[in-house]
Amino acid sequence: MNKNFNLTVVYDNNPFDPALQTDWGFSCFIRGAEKNILFDTGTKGSILLSNMNGLDIKPQDVEIVILSHFHKDHTGGLSALLKENPHITVYLPDFFPSTFKNSITKQGASYVNVKSYQKILANVYSTGIISGWINEQSLVLDSHEGLVLITGCAHPRIVNIIETVKDKAKKEIYLVFGGFHLSGFEGQEIKEIIRFFKKSGVKKVGPSHCSGKEARELFSKFYGEDYVPIGVGTKIPI
Repeated sequence: MNKNFNLTVVYDNNPFDPALQTDWGFSCFIRGAEKNILFDTGTKGSILLSNMNGLDIKPQDVEIVILSHFHKDHTGGLSALLKENPHITVYLPDFFPSTFKNSITKQGASYVNVKSYQKILANVYSTGIISGWINEQSLVLDSHEGLVLITGCAHPRIVNIIETVKDKAKKEIYLVFGGFHLSGFEGQEIKEIIRFFKKSGVKKVGPSHCSGKEARELFSKFYGEDYVPIGVGTKIPI
């Protein structure tokens, strides 16, 4: 079974490829599993589709969408995507409102409620709903390098998410990237979180979206060559 993945950030508020549009939100396209996955959909459908086009990703290439939590900067692009390709299965936390779920089926797509840690495809897992001031699911890929953890906003705290993954998967984490929700955190608090990452054996990091400028700079300083700059258009082969 294939354990190689190609990850492409198609929506982010941090720049990387100047030919693409930046906007507040997050979305990552994943190739290499049995089916192609889009994790979160950013805020605006027009920007999502434009960036996908710029990255040579067709709406029809998307087979599964996984939504981390019920905030517009992660769900806003879904309707526009389903308008172009309704043949998609959406995995979402079961607490999403029925009006949102009904809007998916009205467009001809289907959805799956997620509650607990579960297998979605071979080598692809949801953390299940992790409780916090905002509940959220994250995505886990079991790659040949180790686990890849992709977070939307990490509202339940990035430390708690990593602990959950290590407890459930019983494997080492190779890469953590996405939103760490560390904007506004003091430098000392961020350094303590970085020490936790190191102690937990996280090999590479790529804070983006809501992680904040200071967190990105500190992770870069402490991780050095194992820091992965994340912005819209970043491509990560694993």
